[in-house]
Amino acid sequence: MRRSGCFYGRFMTIIDQSTTVRAELLDSSVARERMPRILRSALVPSGFARCGLLSWRRVAGVLQIAHPFDEETISDSVVVDGLVSLVDAGVLSGQEQFESAAVGIIRTSAGTSADAWSAFYDNSIRELRCGASAFAPVHRRARSLVTGSSVLEVGSCFGFLALACAMDGFEVSACDISPGAVSLLSCASRRLGLPVDATVGDATALPYDDDSVDTVSLIHLLEHLDATGVKAALSEALRVARRRVVVAVPFEEEPSPHFGHRLRLSEKDLHLWARGVGHSGAEVFVDHGGWLILTP
Repeated sequence: MRRSGCFYGRFMTIIDQSTTVRAELLDSSVARERMPRILRSALVPSGFARCGLLSWRRVAGVLQIAHPFDEETISDSVVVDGLVSLVDAGVLSGQEQFESAAVGIIRTSAGTSADAWSAFYDNSIRELRCGASAFAPVHRRARSLVTGSSVLEVGSCFGFLALACAMDGFEVSACDISPGAVSLLSCASRRLGLPVDATVGDATALPYDDDSVDTVSLIHLLEHLDATGVKAALSEALRVARRRVVVAVPFEEEPSPHFGHRLRLSEKDLHLWARGVGHSGAEVFVDHGGWLILTP
């Protein structure tokens, strides 16, 4: 599995101005001249080189990326596939450039940011539900493992899984460390009429009471943490969950720096994690990556 986690939210702040939602890159610590410039073009512009779904060139040291996506075609999967091709070709490097380019592609896919994000959500959810996305098997397995009537998605990012669980009829909560990602999810939840109680929260110090949710999921989250953070996140999930904790992680030859991954993981790591926290039962299995199911 080549992707995971929320690799856009760290640079976003969402400003709700009545009927308009604007997403802006506001990380002042990042030199703006290093960030890619994004434009939309149905054809490969003159002077650009084609690379997978995207095309690119450098002008005075600044990377310019052109994409063909509009409201009909923009989705999580095409953005990731396109940018990973640039990473593999050595054109794009690092998490900062990857996230900046991703947000830029999404925002320029429609006439307004609100329309762009709406199309991005609608198309991404549809691809995940119908199986067209490469990440769909992970979502499908995660949804099948939810037990009880309520679920909390920790590290929810855009909240595609949380929204899918709401479609399935569960009482859904979600938290993410990124205020921008939480705002996007809240906007999508209201627009789609799918109740999701989204809040800003750290996986290592969850803002929820003990035994307050039936199932707690951490899907492609723990590979972003160090060993201390992993143990704290699992302990917190077990504290909050009444019935089950569901963990999924990617198995990679090397951690993907553009996704912010820190750990190269295997089944052995999942067994070690289980032995490091208190619980009444653990199961480890492989299905498009590794899974750890804990019973509080």
